[in-house]
Amino acid sequence: MTLIIVLMLVLSYVLIATGHFTGVNKAAIAMFLGTISWIVFVIWGDDFVQSLHSTSYAEFLGGEVSTSKTVKFFIYDELFLKYVGRAAAIVMFLLATMSIIEILNNNGCFDFITEWLRTRNPSRLVWSITFVTFLLSATLDNLTTTMLMLVIMHSIVKSRSQRMLIGSAIVLAACSGGCFTVIGDCTGLLLWGDETITATHFSAYLALPAVLAWVIPTFLIMRQLPSRLDIEWVVAPYRGDDTRLNRWQRMLMLFVGIGGLWFIPTFLSLTGLSPFLGALCVLSVLWVVNEAFNRKLMNADQMSQRRFPRVLQYGAIQQMLFVMGIMLGFGAVAETGVLSTIAQWVETYIGNIWIIGFVSGLLSSAVDMFTIAVSDISMAQSLHGFVDSSGDYGQNGAFWLITAYATGVGGCLLSVGSACGIALMQMEHIHLGWYVRKIAPKVLLGWMVGMAILYIELRVL
Repeated sequence: MTLIIVLMLVLSYVLIATGHFTGVNKAAIAMFLGTISWIVFVIWGDDFVQSLHSTSYAEFLGGEVSTSKTVKFFIYDELFLKYVGRAAAIVMFLLATMSIIEILNNNGCFDFITEWLRTRNPSRLVWSITFVTFLLSATLDNLTTTMLMLVIMHSIVKSRSQRMLIGSAIVLAACSGGCFTVIGDCTGLLLWGDETITATHFSAYLALPAVLAWVIPTFLIMRQLPSRLDIEWVVAPYRGDDTRLNRWQRMLMLFVGIGGLWFIPTFLSLTGLSPFLGALCVLSVLWVVNEAFNRKLMNADQMSQRRFPRVLQYGAIQQMLFVMGIMLGFGAVAETGVLSTIAQWVETYIGNIWIIGFVSGLLSSAVDMFTIAVSDISMAQSLHGFVDSSGDYGQNGAFWLITAYATGVGGCLLSVGSACGIALMQMEHIHLGWYVRKIAPKVLLGWMVGMAILYIELRVL
């Protein structure tokens, strides 16, 4: 059974890495891995339960005779649901942030960005749009932020060659901004939910490396743009009958949505509840404000006119399914005990967490940033527990910070390493070869400088 599950995991790695060439959706691959792995585990899991969970299984039986039915129920109740809960917490957070963006976008709250970007100066446009992307992705999930900013950029810049360069800078800003906060990226959410990191410590150490990983390549990309951009001014989108909100209403909704998400770390420290509950709370408040401001539109039953771009909805749903599938798949692999064996081999023959981080960053560019991050985190937790007492694997340990940064930014080294990069390739019809020649060396430089700064921070501070 272990061989079957591990082979499925390896095959999934290959299919995810080659998805751009084969056309197989990585969300479908992840969901297949997650479901089949647990089906195989349940069918042949009796030996693993008896050997790896003998004490807890004996307590579960309470003196009754073990049967195949009790083994399956134990696997479901004591093992499977634990991984479902971890994955569901991240998926619910993504669902809440996606809904918040939908409400804000439908009410024109992001029209300020389009108004602010009215310039033909490439320097001002690139720095403005990537700065907004960097900040938004630190609060919202980076895929949704990337898609939103790409749509805005696509409506302004007419030249495809210019959009390819600016879009690459947007993807890099989104991934860099998302990796330095606990709510900006799935990896940070996973680490935060497992209590291996605290929000303040995480951001304090990763902020400067993330900024450098964004600024250095963006500066080099900007130098490839002409002195004057090919810009097309667009008319503000029609958003319904005569109920378009005025500026103060849109500003208030923007403050409730984005400002509320920034309050979530404080919410967690005060209540100890899962972050997705804070995100759902913010969504509920924003929803009430939305209905209060748009009561005429609600009564007229014209909300159907307010449509969010389908590409955003479809991409976000794929990301949620992908996260769920990957986490369930690795859960099944972890329960076989093979992850702890691999982790022990890595620690014995490699040992250096910086080498592990560097290799993980390179792998994330070819496979997928979240997949590699979950691999590293799962192996470390299988060997050292969820929170080791001290050292590199303790709470706020260096390993977690290195993994989050190396995979978060490393996924941009190739455009196929992140969902954001794939979205850019699909929207602007970018070929992998062009990205490798024009963008990858610049991203590599910024990523390495950020790694060097993180090394200095962890060794000096």
